[in-house]
Amino acid sequence: MVEFTLPKNSKLTRGKFFKAPDGATNVRRFEVYRWDPDSGENPRIDAYDVDVGSCGPMVLDAIIKIKNEIDSTLTFRRSCREGVCGSCAMNVNGKNTLVCTKAIDEYKGTIKIFPLPHMAVVKDLVPDMTHFYAQYASIKPWMATQTPPPADSERLQSREDRAKLDGLYECVLCACCSTSCPSYWWNSERYLGPAILLQAYRWLVDSRDEGTGERLDELEDPFKLYRCHTIMNCTDTCPKGLNPAKAIAETKKLLVQRKLG
Repeated sequence: MVEFTLPKNSKLTRGKFFKAPDGATNVRRFEVYRWDPDSGENPRIDAYDVDVGSCGPMVLDAIIKIKNEIDSTLTFRRSCREGVCGSCAMNVNGKNTLVCTKAIDEYKGTIKIFPLPHMAVVKDLVPDMTHFYAQYASIKPWMATQTPPPADSERLQSREDRAKLDGLYECVLCACCSTSCPSYWWNSERYLGPAILLQAYRWLVDSRDEGTGERLDELEDPFKLYRCHTIMNCTDTCPKGLNPAKAIAETKKLLVQRKLG
């Protein structure tokens, strides 16, 4: 189940249809959400029959082909094309993902592409990430230290302590997990959401960080952390195979341990 934030008083309508070129032998249909705030028109769904035999294997390749060869007005974000930057996060057939890492052949029938749910839409497949990034900044995602750095080396940690960061540092802030979370849909103004809480836990378990107490103080809030109800959509949809729900549970455990302490 997903929830989309459409422009106020809008109605989603059927849009244009673009046929595949004559002679195309491997045609797949893509239905794409379209909305231009400057047009004054309602959002619509445009349908494109794409010859995927003449483009790369990923959903992003088909979207780029649509823009380059069929409809240059289509707007979306993308950068690295390697699942590293998180720019091309979209909702494909009802599930959030990075379209640069999803093969066209993983889907049967029509492929339906929407912007990430819950977030306001800037244009077409581009969500407004302003609030999401502000929440990320609020957790102070950098190393907090009080002691001066060693004079002759970096701040070191054991292999065991370094291993604690595995499954955390790989997050690319694509927001797939947060925008798949019903708790985030309902409480996004105050609940930080799984992506930001995973990032917060990454600093809580970094042996080099000396701000653990302050970080836990900031998170000990009825809404920032405890709106998580372990629905597990976040872990199911993460395109990097991470487990934000586990990070949230471990953060709650640290708060309990501190109280019992």
